Amino acid sequence: MMLSQKEDTLEKGNEMKENMNYETKESLDYDLIVSIAEPVRIDKYVSEKYPDLSRQFVVELISNAYILINQKPIKKNYILRDGDAISIHIPVPTTLNVQPEDISLDILYEDQDLIVVNKGKNMAVHPAPGNEQHTLVNALLYHCDDLSGINGKLRPGIVHRIDKDTTGILVVAKNDEAHRNLAEQFKNHTVDRHYTALVFGQLEEKAGRIEAPIGRDTRDRKRMAVNHKTGKAAITHYRVLARFPGYSLLDLRLETGRTHQIRVHLSYIKHPLVGDSRYTNRKNPFLLTNEQMLHAGSLGFVHPRTQEHMMFVAPLPDYFRDILSRWHYDESKEFGDEGLSD
Repeated sequence: MMLSQKEDTLEKGNEMKENMNYETKESLDYDLIVSIAEPVRIDKYVSEKYPDLSRQFVVELISNAYILINQKPIKKNYILRDGDAISIHIPVPTTLNVQPEDISLDILYEDQDLIVVNKGKNMAVHPAPGNEQHTLVNALLYHCDDLSGINGKLRPGIVHRIDKDTTGILVVAKNDEAHRNLAEQFKNHTVDRHYTALVFGQLEEKAGRIEAPIGRDTRDRKRMAVNHKTGKAAITHYRVLARFPGYSLLDLRLETGRTHQIRVHLSYIKHPLVGDSRYTNRKNPFLLTNEQMLHAGSLGFVHPRTQEHMMFVAPLPDYFRDILSRWHYDESKEFGDEGLSD
């Protein structure tokens, strides 16, 4: 079985390659029928059947729908039964040459352990096939040479990500100890992350909670989707900051951090993000190019060395403010839950 190999999946193949115990320049495919006397977990079975595939690597394959059972995606804890048909596909690893680039950075804070930056629009966080230059990582490598190495050569220092067309705050680790500490905070959901978003339509509730599991869209691997069978738990809290004719301005707080979580959840509740070309077919009313109305405006965490709680805030980018100004919205003014009247 061969799955289509698109640019976004090649990057995952590169990450997986670092965990593999063998060298390959071609994609690999395995197909087999299970013959077992007792049920066993899929990740355990495959890693024992193919010793070159670590159990962690097998889990990554499952998470990205590169391992199918009876032609269907499954969860990592799937229990195999006698007669199940397993299809395994390992994408082609590619070699990327990541170079430092003299790109201006909006640095909000920096010390020996971390850097906090306000990322601009149309900038990917890290290199990937087809997009090896002009990323945040390229800029960081030019700015300093002491980034953490936990995430490998493609993602030095990168603890978390935001989308290419999303603006706002990220924290970057300068050493492995800081990286592990910050990653643990994200894992434990103790990091305070707030986003500002302009969405289509007017939400009836003043505030609410979106709880819907997210996984790969089985029909389009470049998209994520709400998937109640194989998706991972995802929770987004929202509060209405203002209401405009045909639109709502939201404050969003992430409880979890799944890929494209905010965009998928907003689309799921029928209030998609303005400027999001992937999760809505609605016409772009503001002629946005490489811009979506989503800004990671605040980030709070505990400093890994000093244990001081730190909170950073970044103002809305100019294009965001310009659009809001047509409704005379002033981000420095507190509107409260009722927002603006129509």
